[in-house]
Amino acid sequence: MVKKPLLVEFSEYDLDRVIATIDEIHEYNPQRFEMEQLTAIVFEDPARGLCVGYKDIGHDEFWIRGHFPVKALMPGVVMCEAAAQLSSYFARKNKLIAGIIGFGGMEDIRFRGIVEPGDRFVICTKLLKSRSTIVTCEFQSFVKQNLVCEGIIKGVALPMELLTGG
Repeated sequence: MVKKPLLVEFSEYDLDRVIATIDEIHEYNPQRFEMEQLTAIVFEDPARGLCVGYKDIGHDEFWIRGHFPVKALMPGVVMCEAAAQLSSYFARKNKLIAGIIGFGGMEDIRFRGIVEPGDRFVICTKLLKSRSTIVTCEFQSFVKQNLVCEGIIKGVALPMELLTGG
């Protein structure tokens, strides 16, 4: 069970009520193919700076063969990437930061459980602060309402020419 307060109470969202599919996520996030770490968005509350989404962990994820060969476990860095993508989606959709958002930093990251193929990896983010070039969010991630990862993610605005070669 979760010991610290939840960012979003489980009763506030319904994992079966999708409010944004992968197509809408694509409108705000540039990640594609193996780097897509969100399946759907199920809750947004811009007034409170909250967003909840999930990633259904398939049996064909890029990391399965090597992490680890005997028992596939979602790498912690991929868990953090999923939280960053949810934070980026929320920040861009709500026009908190312009352009593409890249990793600016992570703080107080803790891994508290495992995520494996077949799991639904649920991520909750809460906006802590934003400026025109940086956004900071706290996150908590769950599998079956068990906390598996938490921390703080910072995203920074990246110049478009850096990514487009222009």
